[in-house]
Amino acid sequence: MKCRMMSASWRQPRVLLWAVAGVVALGFLIALEIAARGYGMPGPITNQAREVILAPASGPLLYAGMALMMVVLTWRQRFIALGVAVAIDVPFFVVRWALGDKLTFGNGALWVMLGCAVLAVTRRTGPERVLLLKGVGLGLLLVAGRKTGDAWLLITAETRKTVLDPYLATADHALGNPSWLVGRIVEATGPVGEHALDFVYVQLAVAAVVVALYQLRNVAAERRFPGHHLVRTFLAIGLLGPGIYMIFPVVGPIFAYGTGAFGTGGEQWAIADLWPHTPPPISAPHAVPFDELTPRNCMPSLHTAWATVIFIHSRKAPRALRFAGTFWLIATLSATLGFGYHYGVDLVAGVVFAVTVEAAMRSLDRGWDRAGIRLVVFGTTVFAALLLSYRYLPMEMARHPWLFGPLLLLAMASVVHAYMRTTKVWEPKAAPVSQAEPQPELV
Repeated sequence: MKCRMMSASWRQPRVLLWAVAGVVALGFLIALEIAARGYGMPGPITNQAREVILAPASGPLLYAGMALMMVVLTWRQRFIALGVAVAIDVPFFVVRWALGDKLTFGNGALWVMLGCAVLAVTRRTGPERVLLLKGVGLGLLLVAGRKTGDAWLLITAETRKTVLDPYLATADHALGNPSWLVGRIVEATGPVGEHALDFVYVQLAVAAVVVALYQLRNVAAERRFPGHHLVRTFLAIGLLGPGIYMIFPVVGPIFAYGTGAFGTGGEQWAIADLWPHTPPPISAPHAVPFDELTPRNCMPSLHTAWATVIFIHSRKAPRALRFAGTFWLIATLSATLGFGYHYGVDLVAGVVFAVTVEAAMRSLDRGWDRAGIRLVVFGTTVFAALLLSYRYLPMEMARHPWLFGPLLLLAMASVVHAYMRTTKVWEPKAAPVSQAEPQPELV
């Protein structure tokens, strides 16, 4: 009888979906590990395993992952978990300081997440085990997403020997070369402006966790996760985006038209030293060879996509989080352009990509209906049309900016408008407030 009940539970669609997703994710990580090792570099699994002892690449990201995991814990358990993480990190930090090593932290957070996974398997049963494992999985997925992205970037540089930057630089004339304009503005702000934007750009995942923690604030009390939240879309964007990098490899203005910043050695591969003071001339574009170090991670701008979904998910949060979501979106757009990481057309594609993925994730949660399918198909079509126009119509776009500039913005706005109109129908209607019937006055 017990075996038949377990077999029946495994045939439930949601359980099968989670099982298939887990197998696919594990296979994907193993494939990336093999691919990275084929190029003589450690893959995402190796890099994550090293951080159990060695200096983590990002301590704030590990603690952000632990914070996501702790949404399933009680307040007492959260304080204990945090205390254990800090107690582990302190001796690691002291040893690194004594050895003159890189002063980072985060090992304790990783230890706590792994320890909770062991605790779930050995000491929890039934729904409580599943809930704790989901929390651990959520935290580790955020961290693994960073490692996976690093491996993807390595693969793009190794496998895409030529880049298509001249096509985007030419198409960007339709928008007035915004990277060149914002680059000069950021340069004029000096170190203060540069450091502030760099902090916003680097800590984007931490900002996402802050919004996600608000959305998941009731998990411990309700003992279940909501059907849809920010982390799901955040991870989906990180999984799907690098595939576009392979189709449309681009390194960005600072590398293709600058001095090869950040010590990449890309200056010898630059087409010209123009960014940010001299916009590139309008000429017939062609693919150009580039080094094997610089990531081809511009089309679409995933930082723009992530900042967009943070903005979307912060709309129902308290006022402080709404302001923070707006600030992070504006600052991220300014950083992506002002540091020369992206062209303006990258950002347009990034917004369309983000809204389309968000629509798909919401449709997956609520059940695919005609409106959801139509919205996702429309967003996908617009995104594909943008990529095709950047590749095959850049000269026309540069020669007729008064036509193609507004068309690009209208295409992006049409997807945003379609999303707002569709999701407004999906929102539950508030129950009307009942009014008490007037009573006759006693005399």
